[in-house]
Amino acid sequence: MSTSTTTAPVTRAGTKLTLPVAALALAIAVTVQLIGQLKIDLGIGSIIIFPMVWGLILGLLVSVQKFKPLGLDLQRVAAALVGVAVFLLVARLAFNIGPSLPSLIKAGPALLLQEIGHLLGTVALALPLAVLLRMGKATVGATFSLDREPSFAMVSEKYGPDSDQYRGVLAMYVFGTLFGAVFITLLTSLVANWKIFDPLALAMGAGVGSGSMMAASAASIIGAYPGDQEAILAMAAISNLITTVLGVYVGIYVALPLADRFYRFLTRKQTARETALATAGTAGGTAERTQADIDREEAQADANRKFREQVAASSATITLPLWLSLSVLTVLGVATASIAAKGFSWSIVGGYAILLALVLFSLLLARITRKISAIVFITTIGAFISSPWFFGAEPLNAMVKTVDFLSIATVMLTLAGLSLGKDIPLLRNIGWKIIPVGLLAITASFLLSTVIAEFALGLWH
Repeated sequence: MSTSTTTAPVTRAGTKLTLPVAALALAIAVTVQLIGQLKIDLGIGSIIIFPMVWGLILGLLVSVQKFKPLGLDLQRVAAALVGVAVFLLVARLAFNIGPSLPSLIKAGPALLLQEIGHLLGTVALALPLAVLLRMGKATVGATFSLDREPSFAMVSEKYGPDSDQYRGVLAMYVFGTLFGAVFITLLTSLVANWKIFDPLALAMGAGVGSGSMMAASAASIIGAYPGDQEAILAMAAISNLITTVLGVYVGIYVALPLADRFYRFLTRKQTARETALATAGTAGGTAERTQADIDREEAQADANRKFREQVAASSATITLPLWLSLSVLTVLGVATASIAAKGFSWSIVGGYAILLALVLFSLLLARITRKISAIVFITTIGAFISSPWFFGAEPLNAMVKTVDFLSIATVMLTLAGLSLGKDIPLLRNIGWKIIPVGLLAITASFLLSTVIAEFALGLWH
């Protein structure tokens, strides 16, 4: 997990820890890729469950089982591999952006407007539900956004890492990591099969700021509109990038202050009542109330200490040598891509070589500049060299397209599943209330963004 990485202990791991995780991931990813996708008719529509969702579920089951527990260090290795797998996923998506740049430019205003849907979906709908369920101040952290990695820094800086607001961010992050990809797959598949929205509007709605959730959502849209695969992947990738980049500024200057004020507005009567009761208690019996307060404070301090210990255990990170991470991911990726292509070919190896070169070059540029993230470089450079304006785009695209996009997502989500066992205690600590709040936040964010994008596409087309 990427919680407060500035304070979390960091250790380095080598091949002894990495090989067991790689072997497990390979077995699971190959198995689910061979199983393939499952289509379920629900009467009001159908949903498609993809291999990557099976991979996430099987990985989680292996991670949490008690027969032969997967050690915390092995789970942290899996989490470290996920962090690098995201780069490969973004690199593959960049090669969908380039050929679709004319469509993306045409849809420009719609891409920007759909960000409003993400804001309204979380703050306007999920926040009141959290207040109704009495989640307390954790409501602000849990509902100002869908809470991916940048949210920790925003809330920690404003409220502190031991605050209730930070606890809310952590709850939504763990919920989204555990259930987000699975739930949005089912939701998107159902909505896409209604055939009432433009597939590009659905793709924009898929860009919720999470790579795994975006990939899962885009896969479901492609299942309903297979002829528009390239455009859907490109639009979802750009939408996700815009949400990630703009989301930081929207979160700091708009969403977080708005959520805080909305929460205080909704709880103003409750706060006034508590203040009145506290005043009456002070006037009626100071000595008795003081002892009760001391007992409550000690109990709360003990709960906070245990919670911090859980956070520390979960957020401790392991780093792997880049060559080792990329080597493992390439083996896993070539295996799953070969199954998706129904046979091994050297074109798949060549496609991975191009993706690896793009990732390494972008990481180098990010290290040199120290201002621009590697993901921005990967997306920008990849989109350019795959666009009609680059002289070598045609052979590059032909090679990279042999690498099935969903096969990379299967690898990434399988590894994510293997890393999730360490996060279960944190979600249990928050309680059941985050489940309806999280489900509503994801549903409202996706649907409102899709509706706004549908309207905006109609205006600018």
